[in-house]
Amino acid sequence: MKAKKKKKIRLLFILVIILLIIMLVFFFARRKETIKHMTGSVEKAGGSKKVVEIEKKTITLFFLSENDELLHPEEREIYLASSSPDELARAIVEEIIKGSSQGKMSTLPEGTKLRQLYITSDGTAYVDFSRRITEGNYYGSSGEMAAVYSVVNSLAYNLKSVKKVVILVEGNEKETLGGHVDLSHPFAPDFSLVAK
Repeated sequence: MKAKKKKKIRLLFILVIILLIIMLVFFFARRKETIKHMTGSVEKAGGSKKVVEIEKKTITLFFLSENDELLHPEEREIYLASSSPDELARAIVEEIIKGSSQGKMSTLPEGTKLRQLYITSDGTAYVDFSRRITEGNYYGSSGEMAAVYSVVNSLAYNLKSVKKVVILVEGNEKETLGGHVDLSHPFAPDFSLVAK
């Protein structure tokens, strides 16, 4: 009697194992089928790949010199995946944030981030910085003016479509960056602040 019971339990155990093996085989077979199907879709989409051309562009940025309170031009080559004005404007501001590569003084505090940038149809560039831009030591109105006009003049000089620039902080209008320059209005470029 015990032998029959043991035999039934063994048989049941073997059936459960066989059932598990069948389920595993079925599961992995379905998975391979899904992977093949997805690969086919990717290959189809890949067949119509869009070729992205990287464009090299020379831009002029404006930084402070230790010798005077004027902005000094600095040429730099950048690479763009798109020739849109918004993309170029973003690249210009990112390069200003990186600072001078020729030993001039940076105009924006280290750690400043560009959050958003867009240009409207009337030529107004809205440049939205992280709050770090308000935490810099601008050393008076001339330093703060240099921070503002390094951005404004660099954008207007390189993009003829940019007529004025609005500076925002964390998506909002601020009164000033450091207590001296009124940010409540758009800034037109002022090349009288640039060294001859």
